[in-house]
Amino acid sequence: MSTAHTQVPGEPTHTGTALVETATAAIQGFGPINQIHQHLCAFHFYSHDMTRQVEAHHYCAHQNEEMRQCLIYDGQEADARLIGLEYVVSENLFLTLPDEEKPLWHSHEYEVKSGVLFMPRVPGVIERQDMEKVCKTYGKVWHFWEVDKGDNLPLGIPRVMMALTRDGQLHEGLKKGVEERYGVSFDKERVNRAYISGPEHGVHPLANGAGKGLKTELRETGCVNPPADSVSPVLRASV
Repeated sequence: MSTAHTQVPGEPTHTGTALVETATAAIQGFGPINQIHQHLCAFHFYSHDMTRQVEAHHYCAHQNEEMRQCLIYDGQEADARLIGLEYVVSENLFLTLPDEEKPLWHSHEYEVKSGVLFMPRVPGVIERQDMEKVCKTYGKVWHFWEVDKGDNLPLGIPRVMMALTRDGQLHEGLKKGVEERYGVSFDKERVNRAYISGPEHGVHPLANGAGKGLKTELRETGCVNPPADSVSPVLRASV
């Protein structure tokens, strides 16, 4: 059956293409994808502009007990758009990172304890067993598709994203929309998670952009005899 995402330009998927996909799916293996074992819903904002917030659905797999990697989509539907990725590491691994790297990572303590990070349809008792671990971790997120701007294709350069760190940051409309669609209450879950603790050493001061915005930009490289169109991404910090 042909399919098409209404917000993505291009012809609907042809029946012939769908038949080939069905055949290859029956023959090939999808090892990395098959390792995905959980779906987390949360919110990200652009590091340089907190007013731009997006709903982010994480489909995650563990590399080991201290690291997991997640594909990020703009929804849970079969035709959801792949908009980014996140790496999640333990506090121990985060502390091994160079200081210049740490600002790119955000803490998960507030997201967990406030209830805004959740697993759709998973019973709270089971969900909180993993939240006890996630609360102590740090994540590094890049978004490639600025769907909040209405872009119907992934345009421009990747953007570093951050997560909520205190009350009053999340847009009320975004909060209510997710609560209604998934039948959850962040405030009630906050009470249920009151016992959960964050990183053993507290949230590192260099995490979460070190308290500043981080914006990805392109600039010409300073190498000798670079190509005429040579550019490289840089991160600029702003208060």
